[in-house]
Amino acid sequence: MGSIRSISIFGFLANWSPFFLVAIIFSTIVYFLITVRWYQDIPGSRPLKKSEGILFIFLMVLLYIMKGSPIDLLSHIIFSFHMLQMAVMFLLMIPLFYFAIPNYLIDYVINQPIIKPAFAFMTRPIIALVTFNAFFSLYHLPIVLDFLKQNATPHSLYTILLTITAFTMWYPIFNQKEKAKDEKQLSGLMKLGYIFAIGVLLTPSCGLIIFAQHPMYKTYTDPKAWMSAMSLCVPTGTLNDVLTNSGISGPQYFTNMTPKDDQQTGGVIMKVLQEVFFGFMFYYIFVNWSRSERLNPEEITRLSLEEKRKQDAYFKEFE
Repeated sequence: MGSIRSISIFGFLANWSPFFLVAIIFSTIVYFLITVRWYQDIPGSRPLKKSEGILFIFLMVLLYIMKGSPIDLLSHIIFSFHMLQMAVMFLLMIPLFYFAIPNYLIDYVINQPIIKPAFAFMTRPIIALVTFNAFFSLYHLPIVLDFLKQNATPHSLYTILLTITAFTMWYPIFNQKEKAKDEKQLSGLMKLGYIFAIGVLLTPSCGLIIFAQHPMYKTYTDPKAWMSAMSLCVPTGTLNDVLTNSGISGPQYFTNMTPKDDQQTGGVIMKVLQEVFFGFMFYYIFVNWSRSERLNPEEITRLSLEEKRKQDAYFKEFE
């Protein structure tokens, strides 16, 4: 019996994904080129705020930790790490990207003729709410997850689909456009209800995973299916050498948990992190909603003018 640390036997490429790191660095460079040097060519642009730049770097580091570090390899071995990935990527990182990417850049992309009609439809609150949760629940059906975990191209395409639908799901809440200019902006009370509804729709899949009487996923229990899944993240030569020389026959070598305990732990992790993330969202939305409700029209106008004055002063530093 090994331990989680034993995953080092799969080699540097499988554990640290250097090519993914290069992609992360490249994306970060492009982000700063657009938002610092080329932003003036985009309608409605403004200089990048320091908080946006710092948050974007943080999210890129977190993305690498989730998808490029040993956590990604562990997500193919231990179901709990798979659910950790799901929670952090889709319930934490995607919402935060709305605060890291300037709103003018998001508007520029989604207003492209080929994107605008589809995005307008997909960000209708009910459509956005149902679509992501439907795809998330479908993904965690045993027959679907086992198929995707063993087939690289469908798995990548489905991950992209989940990312896009997560982005559209959070748009009605966290887009940074002015309310008067955006018909999809919900009121504070509706935003609270929207987040509550997301939690309700996530509950059935989490409940199925937590209360199942037996392990559901072959890729985390059956040696043959597991080795097929591992081939997606470990070079074939390395995987064959490891299996030949170590005698490893399945994921149980790397954990003391039984498959059922691992599965239930994964469901609990997803649900607990959901409640924690949503708790912060409730607080953020409630505070902003409460503040806006207390302001009279004159105060709102005064604060808007003051904010505009500060922005103008800030922008002049870059002229």
